[in-house]
Amino acid sequence: MTAWFDRLKSGLQKTRAGLADSLSAVLRGRKGLTDADLEALEEILISGDVGANLSASLVSELRVASRRDPGDPLDLLQSILVARLAQEDRSLRLRADGAPTVLLVAGVNGAGKTTTIAKIAAHLRAEQPALPITFAAADTFRAAAVLQLGIWSERIGADLVRHQEGADPSAVVFDAVDHVERTGGVLLIDTAGRLQTKHNLMEELRKIERTVVRKLGRPSDERLLVLDATTGQNGIAQAERFHAAIDLTGLVLTKLDGTAKGGVILSIRESLGLPILFVGVGESAEDLHAFSAGEFVEALFAE
Repeated sequence: MTAWFDRLKSGLQKTRAGLADSLSAVLRGRKGLTDADLEALEEILISGDVGANLSASLVSELRVASRRDPGDPLDLLQSILVARLAQEDRSLRLRADGAPTVLLVAGVNGAGKTTTIAKIAAHLRAEQPALPITFAAADTFRAAAVLQLGIWSERIGADLVRHQEGADPSAVVFDAVDHVERTGGVLLIDTAGRLQTKHNLMEELRKIERTVVRKLGRPSDERLLVLDATTGQNGIAQAERFHAAIDLTGLVLTKLDGTAKGGVILSIRESLGLPILFVGVGESAEDLHAFSAGEFVEALFAE
């Protein structure tokens, strides 16, 4: 058992107690499922923030599967969950053509966006010690974000491109892309999660992406949204707005250790049709890890 699996299992403790254990109590050891069992399952899923429509769909799929397969219905449910979560399962896209990889990272303040950027960079540094890494401090309205990136840039040996507080975020990105065109490697762009009243957040993000396209002749390689799992179903509506603005390519789900309703990961994956690239279950760099559907479901139901 890996160190990460142990961290994931520990981080999902609240969700396991609130969701997985309840599902296991209904399903474990059963040879057949009654209508009452299926109704109870649907209620448990809904209470775990899986969402009403998806809960009904999962229960319907389990009903069909259990009629076809006399095996343990808990195993069947876990297989169904893995299949739903594993659609488009993939790792972070890193370019192999010598051009710089550009990762634009968005999310509302408080979701752990800046910290996530630093953790992704730390993972990249551990995997490729010689890889040039650059941070673009494009959240120019929050001095703490710039300071945090500065600390991490020194810690992992990354370059930091920053302007004065309140500067045009797109100007920062313009200079940062200039820099990585010379150095190569990976550029991670931190963006604002909330702007002053006179600024529109989504338009600012579109402007940043247009800057990347204008400079490189192509979109950023990843446009990731960092979502706080404790926001539950509200995170879906939030993600839809970001997706409409910048055509997201993937999701990072943080703070799974802080909620008993980690079932929202199923709703988010199903509703948005976007791959989940990373999940976070704590504060340290080791608490953010590439997402694996099989590993997640195994940890969720682990005893």
